[in-house]
Amino acid sequence: MVEAMAQVGGIVMLQPEVGGSRENFFFAGVDKVRFRKPVIAGDTLVMRMTLTKLQKRFGIAKMEGKAYIGGEVVCEGEFLMATGSE
Repeated sequence: MVEAMAQVGGIVMLQPEVGGSRENFFFAGVDKVRFRKPVIAGDTLVMRMTLTKLQKRFGIAKMEGKAYIGGEVVCEGEFLMATGSE
């Protein structure tokens, strides 16, 4: 779930509202991850990433991620993304 939310965060980084940069961006870290309820095969996860802080000057974005099943939070955490060259 954490990896999937990080990938959703990568899609957020490509959005025009964030800068729409096609530069390289990297998953820089995760913090305060909590698994609230068990997830079993067949469950449909809905993931939502919210940009909480964007520092374009330093190429850093902080996001809050939540995964839901039927409107109930099953996993949440804070994610850090960074842009830059290889």
